[in-house]
Amino acid sequence: MNRYRSPILFFFAAFLSFLTTKGQPFSQAEIARWQKQAKQVTITRDTWGVPHIYGKTDADVVFGLLYSQCEDDFDRVEENYLDAIGRLAEVDGESALYHDLRARLFMDTTQALALYKESPVWMKSLLDAFADGTNYYLYTHPAVTPRLLKRFQPWMPLMFSEGSIGGNISVVSIDRLKDFYEHRKTSWIYDFDKFERDPVGSNGFAIAPSKSATKNPLLLINPHTSFYFRSEVHMVSQAGLNAYGAVTWGQFFVYQGFNENCGWMHTSSGADSMDEYLETVEKKGNSLVYRQGNTQKPVRTQTVRLPYKVGNGIQYKEFTLYWTHHGPVVGEKGDKWVTVSMMNTPLNALEQSYLRTKAKGYQSFKEVMKLNGNASNNTVFADRDGNIAYWHGNFMPKRDPKFDWNQPVDGSNPATEWKGLHGVDELVQVRNPASGWIQNCNSTPFTVSGNSSPDKATYPTYMAPDAENYRGINAVRVLSQKSVFTLDTLIAAANDPHLAAFDALLPPLLNAYQTVAGDAANQSSDLREAVQLLQSWDKSYGTGSVGTALAILWGEKIQRLARSRVPADQRLDYLSFTDFTTNNTSPQEKVTALKDVLTDLTRDFGTWKTPWGDINRYQRLTGKIQETFDDQQPSIAVGFTPSAWGSLAAFGARSYPNTKKRYGYVGNSFVAVVEFGRKVKARSVVTGGQSSKPGMKHFTDQAPLYCAGQFKDVWFYPEEVQQHVEKTYRPGE
Repeated sequence: MNRYRSPILFFFAAFLSFLTTKGQPFSQAEIARWQKQAKQVTITRDTWGVPHIYGKTDADVVFGLLYSQCEDDFDRVEENYLDAIGRLAEVDGESALYHDLRARLFMDTTQALALYKESPVWMKSLLDAFADGTNYYLYTHPAVTPRLLKRFQPWMPLMFSEGSIGGNISVVSIDRLKDFYEHRKTSWIYDFDKFERDPVGSNGFAIAPSKSATKNPLLLINPHTSFYFRSEVHMVSQAGLNAYGAVTWGQFFVYQGFNENCGWMHTSSGADSMDEYLETVEKKGNSLVYRQGNTQKPVRTQTVRLPYKVGNGIQYKEFTLYWTHHGPVVGEKGDKWVTVSMMNTPLNALEQSYLRTKAKGYQSFKEVMKLNGNASNNTVFADRDGNIAYWHGNFMPKRDPKFDWNQPVDGSNPATEWKGLHGVDELVQVRNPASGWIQNCNSTPFTVSGNSSPDKATYPTYMAPDAENYRGINAVRVLSQKSVFTLDTLIAAANDPHLAAFDALLPPLLNAYQTVAGDAANQSSDLREAVQLLQSWDKSYGTGSVGTALAILWGEKIQRLARSRVPADQRLDYLSFTDFTTNNTSPQEKVTALKDVLTDLTRDFGTWKTPWGDINRYQRLTGKIQETFDDQQPSIAVGFTPSAWGSLAAFGARSYPNTKKRYGYVGNSFVAVVEFGRKVKARSVVTGGQSSKPGMKHFTDQAPLYCAGQFKDVWFYPEEVQQHVEKTYRPGE
């Protein structure tokens, strides 16, 4: 997994890292080259501020894309690379040290530089254009002060090669890493609160011609991310690139979007693409060895000094890192060390991420998937030929099915070794199902198309351990009920307000009240009225709905109580956690939680009859990565809820130390619906607007649409763009 690092290459990578930080002055030759390339790029901002970037070559477009991204939000471009290359601690201090260590365990600048040198000519031209476009922005904007990266290097995207919100390594616990490398007994446990409250993931719907009013296939693109994580762009070259959609800041490919031939939506996957191994490690002389079969192999070690900020200076902490052939050591369990095997082919991943944006249709898209470079996502797909399709994951190791791959396996047993990769045709998938629709909401693929879904019995259990969730249940209900879809009704489906979790959670509360109502402590008129209101509530969200507010605030309280009773080593999915909550809280505890909600609402808002929209708000004040919120400043009511309750349009919000209201920070981001006919028709909306700068026109111009679940028209063809031009310019002008 980790290549041998030659001393010369290691020194060269370290030198480049030094230059990245210190800011090697841009040479006249570089500046002249950038100015020449800038003349080959045109950026047209439409009246929503969306950049349509045109160039002769793909590299020209990438150059213009990175320049325009930096114009809109340089801070997030830089932040994503500080994250990806493991240098956050140099600006955020010691608290980020193990975040950086995790990045270095799986990939470092030495490897990235070697991969850059090995890259095919076409990819190297894009990597060069990435660095050149970003550096040209810094050259032409001397007032911009980077936190750390004063020069961007072309190898950097090889350390940020997918587009998902956290990438593969985000599942590796930083707390467990810290315990191991600081030689402490592990304190790592499953974080239920994060699992239940953060609506990360995504929704993808595809509608076949048989269910479309125009007989053209339709696609819903609905990623859930932290707010402002991606921007909306259009990339067009004379070399056949014509992709529109969401680009993660600092990357040069449309991650979720469409071209004139097809569209692709990625949802975070539970497909088992990585494994933990329990290694038997012992000391042999002055070295460490680990067992594999009847042999012992040396543990590979490397000593690193990681920098971190202290005041205005930098200090260093030294670590000895460990690897076996399975991968890096990330923790321990009992007397065994834990290693992780996962996809470690950044060049394949980056090639696949880019090439799929130029796919011509189903077969072309499927051919790109043979690179096996997508380890963290499912794919919902539609094309202009009428195909709709779904693949559950992509990078999928072959394993011996007799082992439980949901648990760490014995690394010393040769039978646990991976046996190559499954081909694309072997993945859990569906194409053109008889149901006429496809949905995935980070849930099991075995309900992806209703009765036309794949047969679970025909696949190894390790391929799709994903559980059902309430968004998946709601999506199946919505798509099954309608016989014909248009772009408008697909938007309505994406915004369906039913909160399926309360179909299961609410009846036990109402029954509990009947059980304890005779107790004098439970006979207040407010409590009785609240119970009656919940009995009549239609279990749908709305800004004016008091029932939504009562149900969600009660659900949070009772689940928080239940979470405290879950055994530390027990993992529960959404549905099983609902059952656990129902069965492990008493009738009186259920009713007391509702009484506490009434008290809290009266204290914070003056009345317990507070509509959901008075609590749940959208606000953007500063544009900073860490936004601040203020109850005294304007905000917008939002009906959407966290996805844990089954809300397809997700909106995760919380209160802050100085607020009573809740403000959104994660959920729906770039959302689009696309129709693939003779010409592509699409509509979209983003969280807030294209710009991160307060006071600018496009800072929150889309917020009213976003909060109401409404969309704007996408201008895809040149004649459409030209009718809605705000400004046209070249980089540097």
